[in-house]
Amino acid sequence: MTGLVATSLTCIKRDRVLFENLNLQLQTGELMYLRGPNGAGKTSLLRLLTGLSMPEAGEVTFNHAPVQHSESQFYRQSIYLGHKSGLSSALSALDNLTYWCAQHQVTVTESQIVNVLDVVGVTGLEDIPVAMLSAGQQRRVALARLWLKPARFWVLDEPFTALDTAGVALLETTFKKHVDEGGAIITTSHQPLSARAGTHRYFDLEYRF
Repeated sequence: MTGLVATSLTCIKRDRVLFENLNLQLQTGELMYLRGPNGAGKTSLLRLLTGLSMPEAGEVTFNHAPVQHSESQFYRQSIYLGHKSGLSSALSALDNLTYWCAQHQVTVTESQIVNVLDVVGVTGLEDIPVAMLSAGQQRRVALARLWLKPARFWVLDEPFTALDTAGVALLETTFKKHVDEGGAIITTSHQPLSARAGTHRYFDLEYRF
């Protein structure tokens, strides 16, 4: 099967089985909403899907190749945003994104980054240290990466955290646009997705004792 495919995954944390024999497939043109209570293993599953962690059993492939293999196209065609912003508080929004783009071999100009910061609602704050921004503004800076890297597969852990109503609306409409253009998204959230996000399907995890 093409796309991002998890087969017979088992994940154990601190001697507790979070899930076992889990199967999942994410294809282009699809938005998947990963649901479950705290501790059910949502973040652990996302890390397995991106190759940041290894399962106790099973495998994750992208277009038939293991995601961990250097020759896999997954890293060039995907973006992972974790629950934490991944920003340096001492650097400005502009410097954070410039550094991140260099890490991910994304060629952009300073003006392009500034334009994206304008799109996500951080106009005029590009040169201010991130530590001086509000939690919502920091989240918007982190999310700006979605506009900077031309990645088809988005893996997002709680992307709506700290966003106000306008920020949520912007992100949901961006989800729909990305999927309509052939992208794929798997995301977690503590709030339901609205109709703005477009058609989506659910994948549920249960808390296991």
